Amino acid sequence: MARKTIKVDSLARVEGDGGLQVLMRDGALESAQLRIFEPPRFFEALLRGRHFSEAPDITARICGICPVAYQMSAIHAMENALGVQIDGAVRELRRLLYCGEWISSHVLHIVMLHAPDFLGCQSAIELAREHAPLLQQGLELKKVGNQIVAVLAGRAIHPINVRIGGFYRVPTKNEVRELRAPVTAAREAALELVRWSATLPYPDFERDYTFVALRHPQEYPLNSGRIVSNRGLDITADEYESCFEECQVHHSSALHCHLDGATYLTGPLARYTLNSDRLSPIAREAAASAGLGPVCRNPYRSIMVRCIEVLYACDEALRIITAYEPPPRCTVPLEPRAARACAATEAPRGLLYHRYTLDGDGIIQAARIVAPTSQNQGSIEADLAEFLRGHLSLPQFELRQHCEHLVRNHDPCISCAAHFLKLEVLSR
Repeated sequence: MARKTIKVDSLARVEGDGGLQVLMRDGALESAQLRIFEPPRFFEALLRGRHFSEAPDITARICGICPVAYQMSAIHAMENALGVQIDGAVRELRRLLYCGEWISSHVLHIVMLHAPDFLGCQSAIELAREHAPLLQQGLELKKVGNQIVAVLAGRAIHPINVRIGGFYRVPTKNEVRELRAPVTAAREAALELVRWSATLPYPDFERDYTFVALRHPQEYPLNSGRIVSNRGLDITADEYESCFEECQVHHSSALHCHLDGATYLTGPLARYTLNSDRLSPIAREAAASAGLGPVCRNPYRSIMVRCIEVLYACDEALRIITAYEPPPRCTVPLEPRAARACAATEAPRGLLYHRYTLDGDGIIQAARIVAPTSQNQGSIEADLAEFLRGHLSLPQFELRQHCEHLVRNHDPCISCAAHFLKLEVLSR
């Protein structure tokens, strides 16, 4: 058996520890496996035995890039279990909070992690030398996202001001008004980022994904809506586990999530394709001007979709800021009860599902958290297999570069640490 090995010892622009093994037989692709070696996190076990009111502060520490999504998913689940309905200014503030996180997380990926692939740079350091204005623009945009989160949630990382039933403290009208100028400037910068994304060289590569995302009757989905797909799925979060299943695969320590036994994709491409009609006018017009239709199946163009979502988040944030009036109260009373608590929100990387079981005293008996990357791993493998079938004759270095780029298209958050990807090609 002739053996050919390609190794990438340090894939620094994704989070986590993984490898890829490609098996060829008689010059044809036999298998492509994304091997992930993810250490146990224990957050679900850590939540057991804790009071329901502790869940937001614990889950906010799962991820330093998207803590709001984890925190708010837990909060929405608990509020659903306790029969609490949040509306008015408090609901708008939470939507504004999500806008801040989307801006910060998306821009980090677009400029620091993904742009180097398109611009021929090996790192953000090289990008800073060759494309300093782009990097500066990205840092300024990210700063505005962090500022929004800090004003509403107490601090930019691992927020502390959000609670089940509302907020510990809501910002004054003046505090929110002070965000208007930087967010207005950020919207203009985001529009320029969309125009920049339209100039990038996108490979001609599409896949017929099963897309899964939230959909709301009026809004582009952030933290509420039904779970839908482009294949007819339309369920509530309470029904998630009747359709989706996490399973262990022999080649990876990370779970794969399937919909009716098949892979699917969540995240920006899915959100956009299922909800492009819910974008604000400025975002719809920018997408059309950039050449992006209402459906996008090219994973390389996910960077453009993220730029559109940054623009939308800035525009939506500005709408909320302009109309803001402080609510008469910052929280509603809560009464613990035995219940099953479920919720799904849209983290920057895609659908995030939380489920809790509470006893009569409000103590968490069981917890389950399904992250977007767990749901996308199967589709990432399928992307790699589809690409490799037509490109196995490429030189090893070029093949490796393409594989890295395909993985980074999905901004995987495999674990807390950016580590490495190994690509091994076996030829029989």
